[in-house]
Amino acid sequence: MEQLPAPRTVVQLPDGTHAYIDPNILPAPQTGGPQVVHVHQAPPDRTVQRIALGTGVGAGAVTAGVYFGPLLVGVLTAMAANLALLALLAAVCAWGVVTVVKAVTPTGNTPQESKRGSRKGRRG
Repeated sequence: MEQLPAPRTVVQLPDGTHAYIDPNILPAPQTGGPQVVHVHQAPPDRTVQRIALGTGVGAGAVTAGVYFGPLLVGVLTAMAANLALLALLAAVCAWGVVTVVKAVTPTGNTPQESKRGSRKGRRG
């Protein structure tokens, strides 16, 4: 038992790597700096829920808002994506119909030109 190494502590260095360091040589922790809170670790914003509870709405309604709020956003996003896909499909179909009609219709034989031609024949 006397041959065991001195106790060491695993610390994470500022560059993100880990190292074994003797706890006696570590600097004292600095508490004067700002506290860093990562976004994914921050608590959710509950301002709306606090206002709702303050106005007398029950906790059940607040819970429903917390549960159905993100659900509603997801459903509306899915509906918007479906409508966008349908609009794209309608535009492609309309383009296809116009292209086919232009390809099938002979040039110089449109109803406007045939009316013009008949008017000229009547005048002369």
